[in-house]
Formats: sequence, structure tokens, C-alpha cells
Amino acid sequence: MSHTLGVRQARKQQTRQALLDAALGLLEHQNLSSLGLREVTRAVGVSPTAFYRHFQDLSDLGVALVEESLGSLHSAIQAAMAEQRDPDRLIDRTVEIIAGHVLDHRPHIRFIARERHGGVRPVREAIATQLTHFADEVAAGLALQPVSDGWTDDDVRMLAELYVDHMVTTASQFLEATPEDEERITSTARRQLRVISLGRRHWLDS
Repeated sequence: MSHTLGVRQARKQQTRQALLDAALGLLEHQNLSSLGLREVTRAVGVSPTAFYRHFQDLSDLGVALVEESLGSLHSAIQAAMAEQRDPDRLIDRTVEIIAGHVLDHRPHIRFIARERHGGVRPVREAIATQLTHFADEVAAGLALQPVSDGWTDDDVRMLAELYVDHMVTTASQFLEATPEDEERITSTARRQLRVISLGRRHWLDS
């Protein structure tokens, strides 16, 4: 009996993932608000009724895509902040992570870039929530660095949000970049982050 339940659960998870993958592929050239539910189910070969066993509607599927898109980036940045205490080395590692993440998850990043200010409110809110959590994690890491001694919590949080906004912008730029563009974007991103880092070191001077 337990084996049968395990097989059913595995099949259910496979169908759910197939729906997510199909939607992501269909969203390469359109917004979520223009995507039809039957388009997704047709691509997977299941009925619309089967769709509702996994998601309430396409907005619910979109929220799941947000979590799938940003989840792995969270853990990668957290690991980088834990292993690199030197701000300059952390800058290089962060840009490297973003470039690699876009390369490995281009459809996901394109989805986030398009839907961050898109027409589906639950998805916009899910992206905003994820980025808020991201800023919380970055702020916690920044607060542990000696250069943050004497900073208020609000100032550390402000800096974290600045870094996160920069990460999102850089990821968006990598999306359609040619190999030549990638080198320029990488160089510019590092220089911009170093300007922020320089300002950080002198923030308390006044």
C-alpha cells in the first residue's frame, strides 16, 4: 500500500513539474497574463481538470515559478557571503554567481525580469516578497562584517537593498548579452559594486 502511494506521489510531482516546465517554455515570448491554461495543459498532455489538482489557477503556478526561479540564487549568495569576508573578493564572487545563474537558468531569470512589474498581482507580490527575503539575508551577512561596525540597522538594510537591486539589474543585463557583452557587463558590474563598497567604507566619516 505504501509503495502504491509512493508511486502516485511521484507521478503527481512529475506532472506538477511538467506543468511548471511547460509554462516556463511558453512564457519565453509572452507575459503570464496572456498565457492560456489550455496552452499549458496541451503542452503537457493533461486535461484542465488535472491542472487544478496541482494549482488553483495560473497565478498560483506563477508564484511557484517565482519560488523555483529565485530559490537556488538565495542559497548561492548565502554561501558566498559565508565563505568570503573580504568585500572585494565578495564582489567578484557575487558577479560570478549572477552570471553563472543566468547562464544556467535563463528562462527563469527572463520570467522574473518580465513579471516583476507585470500584470499579475500575486506574482508581482511573490517576487517582491522573495527580494525582501533576499535583502534580509544580505543584510544579515553585511552586519557581520567589521566594516559595518557602528552602522544602524536601517543603514545596513538600505545597503542590502542597494546590492539586491544591483544584482537584479545585472542579471537582467546578462539575459540577452553576447559573449562580448558579457565581458563588458561583468567589468561594469564589478566597478559599480566597488564604488558602492568605497562609499560604504566612508559612510560614517561625517
